[in-house]
Amino acid sequence: MTTTRLPRKATALLAGLVLAALTGCGAADKGPAEALGTKGPAAPAKAVPAVPAAPPGLAGMPPLLDPNDVYAADRPNKLSPVVKDFPSRVYVPNTTSNTVSVIDPVTYKVIDTIPVGVQPQHVVPSWDMKTLWVNNNRGHTLTPINPATGEAGKPVEVHDPYNLYFTPNGKYAVVMASMDKELVFRDPHTMDRVKTVPVSCFGVNHADFSADGRYFIVSCEFSGELLKVDTEKMEVVGQQKLPFEGAMPQDVKVSPDGKTFYVADMMAHGMWVLGGDKFETPKLLPTGKGCHGLYVSRDSKEMYVSNRGEGSVSVFDFTQNKLTKKWELPDGGSPDMGGVSADGKVLWLSGRYNSEVYAIDTTTGKQLARIPVGGGPHGLAVYPQPGRYSLGHTGIFR
Repeated sequence: MTTTRLPRKATALLAGLVLAALTGCGAADKGPAEALGTKGPAAPAKAVPAVPAAPPGLAGMPPLLDPNDVYAADRPNKLSPVVKDFPSRVYVPNTTSNTVSVIDPVTYKVIDTIPVGVQPQHVVPSWDMKTLWVNNNRGHTLTPINPATGEAGKPVEVHDPYNLYFTPNGKYAVVMASMDKELVFRDPHTMDRVKTVPVSCFGVNHADFSADGRYFIVSCEFSGELLKVDTEKMEVVGQQKLPFEGAMPQDVKVSPDGKTFYVADMMAHGMWVLGGDKFETPKLLPTGKGCHGLYVSRDSKEMYVSNRGEGSVSVFDFTQNKLTKKWELPDGGSPDMGGVSADGKVLWLSGRYNSEVYAIDTTTGKQLARIPVGGGPHGLAVYPQPGRYSLGHTGIFR
């Protein structure tokens, strides 16, 4: 076989080209410090702006004013521009009279009586705080009241509206359909049904939301149970039976720091205390016979607990984690549901079995007034109240 030899100069030239190619590959592997075909350093890489982290909590929920106090927006007389011009009134649903009594809190007098549907249970401020919804439980309607004028509008058909709440982002209304055994998510304005969530417990009635709005705890009065509901998924994610024979849980309220839920129980005669995140078995804190309604003070330091079965109000101190006072109503009574005045000085409660309403001084516990109303007064609303938006019931504001 004949071998062709390259000239010596050509061989040298070829070796140089191979060496240059190998050197170039090595530079490319080492990164952008030197670009091929140039002598200077490469231009610095363009900075990619950091994507801001999504705010914690339920999407669309207004952030808390204070991460350590869910009630920071509820300070005395801190009224939203939406409600600041509304006249101060107390709206009392009378379940057996099918009316709403309207009280002037200055004179302690009933100034109007509004006919509504059958068995009105609660008067509920809407999420945007522009409307008061009267829950006509057995009439299967919601009656809207304009708080600017005190006039009732055309009733909206909603089946079994025992109570009404709103998701913290304002996306849905949540109807507590007690007898239907359903949680019904609806459009917060039209009340059109969006999703129906059947439940296996009996008597869903009261609720409150976690600090981040991602879940809420629901009481089931007639089966003595609690539910934990995922707000965004609109699904029950937890359920437990209370450890008390014959338990009848009522109102639900979260602590200012958002870590603890309190559930009033009218048969256990106290509040159940539990951590909502873990949803562990709760412990009972006795308060008084017929423990029923829970209302946080304007400074977030105390919670007023109505004991319907003995005509008293217990005062719970959040910081001390204990009951510090008990106020007895003169001549007894049946303090039920209600709310705190805008200035925080008066606690208003319906007298469920006495056809009356009580006004109580929150500094001294003294009864300021006892006002006759219709039959079976229940979930009264004090309006307007401080806050940026309403979570429902008789007024849970954040």
